Amino acid sequence: MIKAYFNQRATVWDETDSEKDTTKLERMVQRLKIEPGSTVLDVGSGTGVFIPFISNKVGKNGRLIALDFAEEMLRKAQAKGFDGNIEYLHADITSAPLLEGVFDVVVCYSSFPHFQDKPRTLSEVNRVLKNGGRLFICHTSSRAEINQLHRRIPAVENDILPNEREMRIMLSVAGFTDIKIDESGESYLASARKTNRSRLG
Repeated sequence: MIKAYFNQRATVWDETDSEKDTTKLERMVQRLKIEPGSTVLDVGSGTGVFIPFISNKVGKNGRLIALDFAEEMLRKAQAKGFDGNIEYLHADITSAPLLEGVFDVVVCYSSFPHFQDKPRTLSEVNRVLKNGGRLFICHTSSRAEINQLHRRIPAVENDILPNEREMRIMLSVAGFTDIKIDESGESYLASARKTNRSRLG
């Protein structure tokens, strides 16, 4: 059902649902501190609203994989012809054909509430990150605004951002440390690091 909802919304998503304030998007990507040359996975890319901002940070020597389970959303993103070393992958993150320990950074921009199995998603994200790699879960609206909006839409009424305690527990159980959650009135950013196993024991 959720996949069908996003495929049906793909043609009008940019006009009705996406963030149009590029200042907010630029401000958010600066907070992620993505290093030039990084290998980045963007989970739930949708129509690609955040792709050019990440790609600009990654630079010509980096790599960005844009992943989404809704093929129509991904098709629209790809059709925009963004510059950079960008690959598009139609897959569900919980079963994506990705090797272990590949990515420096995983970004979930405006997508985390829609992951139907959040613990499994986080475990898979942890698997594909390099040791010491970072996960960023971010929105250019507050958690309260996001949850309020979703509760008004039957197809996504249960797709909410967990509160800080729940998020910290989920991230910790999935193998993340250095967990930071910043909830302001205008945005949301949760960051965490994959445990560097070489430092353990």
